[in-house]
Amino acid sequence: MSDTDLGNEAENTKSVLYTLVSDGDWMFQKGEYKKAIESYMKILSIKPEDRSCYVGISKCHLLMGNPELALREAENSLMGDKTYFEGLYQKAEALYYMGEFEFAKVCYHRGLKIRPEIQEFRVGIQKAQEAIENAAGSPSLVKLENKGDLSFFQKDDEVRRKYPATAIQQMMVEKKPQATVKKTKNEKKDKQVLGEFYTDKKYLDDLLKDEDLRKVITKKGGSLQDVIKGSLSYLETCIEFRNNEKPIVVQKAGKAKQKQTKPKFSSDHVQVFKKRLEEIESELMCGNAKASLKQAEELMKSVESWSPKDKSNRNEFLEILHRCIGDAHFKLGDMDKALEHYRKDLELVNKCKRHADRSRALDNMGRVHAQMGQLEQAIECQEKRIPLVHDAMERTWLFYELGRWYLELNRSEEALKYSLRSVTAAEDTGDVQWQMNSNVLVAQSEMKLGKYESSISHFEKALSHAKKQEDVSALNAIQEALDEAKQHLTQNEDVSL
Repeated sequence: MSDTDLGNEAENTKSVLYTLVSDGDWMFQKGEYKKAIESYMKILSIKPEDRSCYVGISKCHLLMGNPELALREAENSLMGDKTYFEGLYQKAEALYYMGEFEFAKVCYHRGLKIRPEIQEFRVGIQKAQEAIENAAGSPSLVKLENKGDLSFFQKDDEVRRKYPATAIQQMMVEKKPQATVKKTKNEKKDKQVLGEFYTDKKYLDDLLKDEDLRKVITKKGGSLQDVIKGSLSYLETCIEFRNNEKPIVVQKAGKAKQKQTKPKFSSDHVQVFKKRLEEIESELMCGNAKASLKQAEELMKSVESWSPKDKSNRNEFLEILHRCIGDAHFKLGDMDKALEHYRKDLELVNKCKRHADRSRALDNMGRVHAQMGQLEQAIECQEKRIPLVHDAMERTWLFYELGRWYLELNRSEEALKYSLRSVTAAEDTGDVQWQMNSNVLVAQSEMKLGKYESSISHFEKALSHAKKQEDVSALNAIQEALDEAKQHLTQNEDVSL
């Protein structure tokens, strides 16, 4: 085959891939998830290493109500690279919708460590934490030991990656005795919560009473009785979670005890608002920003038209909607409109005098300014947050961002001040990766100021943290910077002599 023929074949392949990607994305936006999956599968048959397709398939399965399949595809996207943040986020989402809130929270935390600038991971942490608190006591929850590390997640990692559902089930068996199926008291509520799945629940209840079926062994060697009980336990978890569920108005992760003030829902109008808000946030979290934006704008018109008797919480609802619309515009890349709505959100927050919400609104504005390259304005927003943020992890990230932005502006003194504060906060968390990041930032700031001896000391600390994590790429980068700092120090000593 000639070079020309090879070139033509490559061009044809690119054209086919481009068409398939466009078709898949278009079908996904239209809500035709099965067709979208078909397109993504065709891409994988040509380009099996395309991890974004696994993520796309996972999203489709999640929106079709198949979180187990979504988890499997998310795991496939992480094969060979556990730091692929889009796959990690999708894995966390799948676990969340499976009711595995503790495991979802762990994945959100891992994603935040890898990509701290991505808001969805911090939102996910809070969402998972709220779900854990709201569904406390559910028999299907896995109660992990609170030892401050994620070492349990790293054990037998190859097994977990290949057989995620099996691994989770095995951990659940080890952590708790066999679940007994509870009978819910209010069947009317159960029907409302489960909808079409209520008949499935009744069918499973009847199956469990069949003595012959209970003795059946599955192909994998498990008891059919256990499978039925597991399915019923999952449905009971859904019922309990939904019955206990509070309106989730997610915010940036901050101090655990510093909960966002939520409006009290009373009227029929407000109950409709609650339901539609959940749909808006769900669309955004699943990557459908256009649909989320459209629904939020329609809901805002509805809220603005409420009669006076329904306006007791009007400002709170408008605040939430401005934040949702701002988030959607941010996702769509329209930073000017995102900033406009975040400003309106902040104005309403200031009227209500809620400090936690003020911190979140300022953070949103800061992110937009940074995205637009307006670092001075971004710094101004984030510095206003300092007295409002008390969580050690959040303070670590806040000080780190401020230090990094000041360094980009060549204001090394301010960069050093904030990077040192980031180191202190990181040490309070015990997080090795953030101690490494913060020490690198300190060292870079000191290099700019000509403080080479101190810079070397902080690079060496960062190097030590990188070794603990066995992070080869970080080790190489830090070692290179350390050698450069030592070279500058030698040159200065030679000049002084």
